[in-house]
Amino acid sequence: MRVRNGLTAKGPRLTFPCASPGSVKWSQHPFIHTRKGNHRLSPPPDAPPRSALIPQSVSITAKQPEPRERKTGTMKDRMQELRHGKETTEEEDEVAVGMDKGFMDEFFEQVEEIRGFIESLAEKVEEVKRKHSAILASPNPDEKTKAELEDLMADIKKLANKVRSKLKSIQQTIEQEEGQNRSSADLRIRKTQHSTLSRKFVEVMSEYNTTQSDYRERCKGRIQRQLEITGRNTTNEELESMLESDNPAIFTSGIIMDNITQQAMNEIETRHNEIIKLENSIRELHDMFMDMAMLVESQGGLVHNIERSVLGAQEYVEEAKERIPKCKKFKKTGKRGEMIDRIEYNVEHSVDYVERAVSDTKKAVKYQSKARRKKIMIIICCVVLGVVIASIVGGTLA
Repeated sequence: MRVRNGLTAKGPRLTFPCASPGSVKWSQHPFIHTRKGNHRLSPPPDAPPRSALIPQSVSITAKQPEPRERKTGTMKDRMQELRHGKETTEEEDEVAVGMDKGFMDEFFEQVEEIRGFIESLAEKVEEVKRKHSAILASPNPDEKTKAELEDLMADIKKLANKVRSKLKSIQQTIEQEEGQNRSSADLRIRKTQHSTLSRKFVEVMSEYNTTQSDYRERCKGRIQRQLEITGRNTTNEELESMLESDNPAIFTSGIIMDNITQQAMNEIETRHNEIIKLENSIRELHDMFMDMAMLVESQGGLVHNIERSVLGAQEYVEEAKERIPKCKKFKKTGKRGEMIDRIEYNVEHSVDYVERAVSDTKKAVKYQSKARRKKIMIIICCVVLGVVIASIVGGTLA
């Protein structure tokens, strides 16, 4: 039963679950006043007398619900003991997690540094290509351009060695943990990152090697054409044997010099020197090429799995993008359905409340009519009683 001020009656007891803080005065009365009329409560047979339940004047103060801790004080104390017993273990676990997190942060910083070095290497390789084209376009290359090319090659060598040492350090750490039979998500992440960086590094260095090889072939072709200008025809094998010699005079032997042949021989010597420098650079990086090639070959399966996973993830992302508008549409439809259900629920309850109100109104009208009849009867009785008293008093005085 809904009662004013949120009061509910349950059997012979009165409870105030939602009363606001304050003081409520309650007097003994055979009725509980509701919004729509007065209803008599029928207590159970074994209930005590009403006078014992509702005193003449009772001051009831509604209080806020007591904290939950007072009801479960014993459980709280035991939980404190349990936490106290595990305090040392929890602290150790937190320290271990913090160390792992810090280690992974440091690892990702190292990965970003290596990735930056590899990107710088790729940019320098492109610059080397441009320098090669500029040198080949001129019969007598500018010394400044040649010096810039040598500086670029030295920078590439320095950066490549730095990247190689860092990748080797990561590889050794991974092998040590694998030797200790450790398997964790962090280890898999590091292996994946190491494989990706190694492959990218090998791709950049392979591009650099290809650039050097192409430049050597173009220089060799220029030398062969200049020898033909001087009247000396050579085969590819003879030219290779001549290039392997460090003595430029081998190109001028048996050639009658004039102005044209002298210019051609100067270019031949220039190209020969370029080829010698190129071969020295390739020889210095040979060990690095071999190490990284073997590493990538050993990790080829893992790298392909990574690529396949990345491609699969891209497909899933595209499919998810296509489904997002549909999900939004279904979400709106679902919200409408939920709102309709709530409206239906509220309407049904409103109908119940209206029916209950109508019933209470009829009862109130009935009680009101009875009260009027009683009031009229009381007035009539009072009038009759007054007439009788007046007649008695008049007879006595007479």
